[in-house]
Amino acid sequence: MKSYLSLIPLSAKARKTQNRMTLLCIVFAVFLVTSVFSMADMGVRIERTRLMEKHGALTFQDMIGSTMAQTLFLTAAVLFLLVLTAGVFMISGTINTHVAQRTKFFGMMRCIGMSKEQIIRFVRLEALYWCKTAVPAGVILGIVLTWGLCAALRFLVGEEFSDIPLFGISITGIISGVAVGVITVLLAAGSPAKRAAKVSPVTAVSGNSETPQKPRHAVNTHSFRIETALGIHHAVSAKKNLVLLTGSFALSIILFLSFSVLIDFVGCLMPQSSSTADISISSSDGANSIDKELLDTMRGMEGIRRVFGRRSILDVPSAMEGINGSSITIDMISYDEFELKCLSKDDMLKKGSDVASVYGNSNYVLATWDQDSSLKIGDKIWIKSEELEIAGLLKYDPFSSDGLTNGKITLITSGDTFTRLTGITDYSLLMAQTTNDITDEEITAVSNIADENGTFSDKRGERTAGTYRAFVFCVYGFLSVITLVAVLNIINSISMSVSARMKQYGAMRAVGMDAHQVTKMIVAEALTYAATGCIAGCTMGLLISKWLYDILITAHFSYAVWNVPVASLLGILLFVLATVIVAVYAPSKRMRHMEITEIINEL
Repeated sequence: MKSYLSLIPLSAKARKTQNRMTLLCIVFAVFLVTSVFSMADMGVRIERTRLMEKHGALTFQDMIGSTMAQTLFLTAAVLFLLVLTAGVFMISGTINTHVAQRTKFFGMMRCIGMSKEQIIRFVRLEALYWCKTAVPAGVILGIVLTWGLCAALRFLVGEEFSDIPLFGISITGIISGVAVGVITVLLAAGSPAKRAAKVSPVTAVSGNSETPQKPRHAVNTHSFRIETALGIHHAVSAKKNLVLLTGSFALSIILFLSFSVLIDFVGCLMPQSSSTADISISSSDGANSIDKELLDTMRGMEGIRRVFGRRSILDVPSAMEGINGSSITIDMISYDEFELKCLSKDDMLKKGSDVASVYGNSNYVLATWDQDSSLKIGDKIWIKSEELEIAGLLKYDPFSSDGLTNGKITLITSGDTFTRLTGITDYSLLMAQTTNDITDEEITAVSNIADENGTFSDKRGERTAGTYRAFVFCVYGFLSVITLVAVLNIINSISMSVSARMKQYGAMRAVGMDAHQVTKMIVAEALTYAATGCIAGCTMGLLISKWLYDILITAHFSYAVWNVPVASLLGILLFVLATVIVAVYAPSKRMRHMEITEIINEL
C-alpha cells in the first residue's frame, strides 16, 4: 500500500451494500438537475427559433431580454439550489452514520500516525469516490429523460412544442448535473469529516467503538412503555441525526406545499376550463340576434363535437331581500346544462353551492362573487314578481377582466329559466368544440354560415392546455423525484441507525426484551423523526405557501384567496405514515432474526 488513500477503493468495495443508498441519492440529485437544466435549455432553443422567425436575425440582447428565457433559467437556478439543499441533508445523514459506525477504525488510524487533517481528507475523498459512478449514471439518466420528455411534448402535446429538439444534448444541463453532484458531496462530507478527525487514539486502544455520552436524565417511562421511551430517547439523543432526518422530512413537505402554489399560479395565468370553445359566433350588435336554429344546424356539421350557447340581458330591474324594497339592476346570462356542469367539474363554485338545482326550468340561479360582495347562498332576488334563490356562488367573476364584480350583480340561469323570465329564445353567443381531425374546409363551412348570423372567431390557436399539462407534469415529476430521494434517505438512515446500535439491541434481547418490543422501539424512533419533521415542515411550508401565494397570485389576481390546503396536508400525513412503515420494515425484520449469542460474544 503506497498511501493511506489506497484504502478508499478497498473501503468502498467492502461497504458496497451500505453505500448503495448514498449512491442512489447522488444519482437522483444529478439526474434531476441535469434533466431540469436540459429541459430549460430546450425551451430556450424553442424561444431562439421563435425570435429568429420574428426578427430574421438574433442578438444576445434579444435572448437576454426574452421573458421565456429568463423565466426558464431562473426556475432552473431555484431548482438547483433546492436540490443542492436536499442533497446535503440526505447525504450528510448517511456519511454521519458511516462515521459513527467506524469510530474504532478512525481511532486506529490515529494510532498509526494519521493526523486530523489526513482524516478529514480521507473522509472527503472517500465521499468523492462515490461520484466516480454516481455522477455519470445521473447524467446519462437525465439525458435519457430529457429525450423522453421532448418526444412527449412534441408528439403528444404539440402546439407550441412542435419544434422542440428530440435528441438534443445540453452542455449546460451536463455541467449543472456534475456540479450539483460534486458540490453536494463536498458540502455533505464537511461536518462528518471534522467529526471523524475528533476521534482520539484512546478510542481504538480501549476498544470502545461508540462515543460515550453522559446521560443528562433518565429515560421517561411514566408516559410511555419502556420500549417506546427508549425509541424516542434514541432519536432525540443524537442531535445531529435528528436534525438531518427532521430536515429530510421537512424539506420534502416544504417543497410539496411551495410547488403546489406554482400549479395555482399557472392555473391563474392560463385558466383551464372544460367548456373552452375552439370556435365561436358572437352577435354583431351585442343583442340576442343569433337564430336559435343555427345551434341545431352546427350540431349536424362535420368536425363539430359539441355546440352550446348563451343568452344575455343587461341592467334588468329587480329587487333584493334586505334592501328595503329599493330597486336594483342586475345582469343575467344563461348557460346550457353542459356549461353548468363544467362549473362544478372545474371547481369554480364556492363550497355549499348546489348547481344541480339550477338545471331546467327552475327558480334557482348562480351568482358571481368576490371578497367585497355581500351575496350569500340562499339570498332571494325578485325579477318581474318572480322569486329567484341564489343556489350557488362562483369564486370570481369570469365576465370581468380582473375577476372582480365591482359591485355588479350577475346572475347565471339555465336556458329554460332565462326564456321563461325574458321570453328570449335566440342567442347572443354560440360556441363549439371541434374534433381533433377537423379540416380547413369544415372550418370554412362553419365560417360561411356564421357570416349570415354574426361574427366568426377561430380560437384553436389560443389553446393553452398543452402548455399547462406540460408544466404540471414537470412540477409533479420534480416533486416525485425529491420525495423518492427523501424516502430512500430516511429508509437508509433508520436502517443504519439500527445497525449502529446492534450491540445495544442484542444486550436488550439478552436481558429479556422480545422481538416485538424491539420492533416497537424502532417504530417509536422513526415516528419521532417523522413527527418533528412533519411539524417543522407543515409550519414552515404553510408560511412559505401563503407568502408565495400573496406575491405570485394575490398581487396580480385580486379575486384569488389563499386557503389552508387541507387535501395536501392529509396527503402529507399519509406520505409520512407510509414512509415510516416502509422504513422500519427491513430493520425490524433483521432484528427479529438476530442471533443474540453472536452479538453478546462481541461485547
